[in-house]
Amino acid sequence: MSERVRIAGTRDLTATLDGPADADALVVACPPHPQMGGSRSDARLRAVCDVLADADVACLRFDYGPWDDGRAEQGDVRDALAWGRERYASVGLFGFSFGAGVSLLAAATMEQRPQATSVLAPSATIVEDGDVVAAVERLAADGHTAQVVYGKRDETVDWRPVVAAAREAGWPCEGVDGGHLLTGQKAHVREVVAGYLKGAIVG
Repeated sequence: MSERVRIAGTRDLTATLDGPADADALVVACPPHPQMGGSRSDARLRAVCDVLADADVACLRFDYGPWDDGRAEQGDVRDALAWGRERYASVGLFGFSFGAGVSLLAAATMEQRPQATSVLAPSATIVEDGDVVAAVERLAADGHTAQVVYGKRDETVDWRPVVAAAREAGWPCEGVDGGHLLTGQKAHVREVVAGYLKGAIVG
């Protein structure tokens, strides 16, 4: 089941809610760069959400508000998480590419963190006014763990510093044989990501 929803907050957001109506857990899915065609319809977000929905976990895919160089977009993530916490017993966070960066930055500034976070193909540099590596270090220092999945042949974003910081923190990291879009690896990636999130927020 999928339905369109509006998220009221600092900026009103348009989102799609996937999964069973009686789900106890929700994953908020953050799309890639909106100025590069990224939206809640991204194939990687949809693939992960499809697996979660089959496992009775709801998934909220949202579109960012007007472009703000990655600053207000972090607030969009926080608003989506707040929307989820009002409605579900447990809430996880997932982001791809730009969405991975703003996910980590947003989570690092929250007092109430998501129960689980997974990021796919994160970049250390794509977000303006935000140090993604520092966000990883802050989350780790506070005892938060996140999964990091990346393409070993990704030459589109600067993922290596993020993965290095995550490994230093002892976070679960997995490199797959693919580029930034993970072409040919979608089935594997969706199972890895959805499996981690479901296990962490449902048990």
